[in-house]
Amino acid sequence: MASRPTNALPVLYNELIPISRHDHKNWRFRLQDKLPFMSEIHAIPLAVEEFGMAQRNFPIVFSSGPNPVPLALMGLNDGVNVFFDEEGNCRESHIYLPAYIRRYPFMLAKIDPKSEDMSLCVDPSRGMVGEFEDGEPLFEGDEPSEFTKNILGFCEQFAISAQRTNDFVAELMEHKLLIDGEVAIQPNDASKPYVYRSFQIVSEERLKELRGDVLRKMVKSGLLPLVYAHLMSLSLVQDIFQRQAILGRIPPLPENEQSPSA
Repeated sequence: MASRPTNALPVLYNELIPISRHDHKNWRFRLQDKLPFMSEIHAIPLAVEEFGMAQRNFPIVFSSGPNPVPLALMGLNDGVNVFFDEEGNCRESHIYLPAYIRRYPFMLAKIDPKSEDMSLCVDPSRGMVGEFEDGEPLFEGDEPSEFTKNILGFCEQFAISAQRTNDFVAELMEHKLLIDGEVAIQPNDASKPYVYRSFQIVSEERLKELRGDVLRKMVKSGLLPLVYAHLMSLSLVQDIFQRQAILGRIPPLPENEQSPSA
């Protein structure tokens, strides 16, 4: 349900090129009202600063594998997003839009593997940047435009948040708080439950067993409220399932399994 993407590029990105005044002097960014690519994205990476807002709309889980990342679930099955329709319209006007989506199509990335320097890059594959007559210019003369400077600042703050998020996950793993998650949902008209796996959650039992000094440290650092935001958000899994059912996006249960993983 929420495995970390295995492709070389992060989710949403098809390609990445560094922005250059030589190659992109006449390029503009054109804001799109619709995001059709979101209709098939069921999980989006989330930063710890976003937990408070995101937990109102999405279940927050952690990807499976040795390097878990927090994810906002927008659907329970690959290729299903209950918040965006096929044309890319958001079905609700007041949901929280994660910073990962707001950052797209830009991001900071290392161009030279031997260097620690980061360059502002862009994904040109979805028609949001190019030599358009309208839109925000990336450059004004030979200098980055005010728009580009603002995007760079946003991406730099995103990178800082990503490091804080990595530190948060590292602490969870240090105390062995993450366990494999499993959710079974039994619709009234189904003979068997739908079982969702391939994600991780914080173990409430292990959390209760933490030493007092460890808990006090987590409270002081602000990590414990993040844990509880995650745990409280898990009740929304049932809501996501019901939304998928209304949209007719629940896959059929295999007949040869008692409790198949959906």
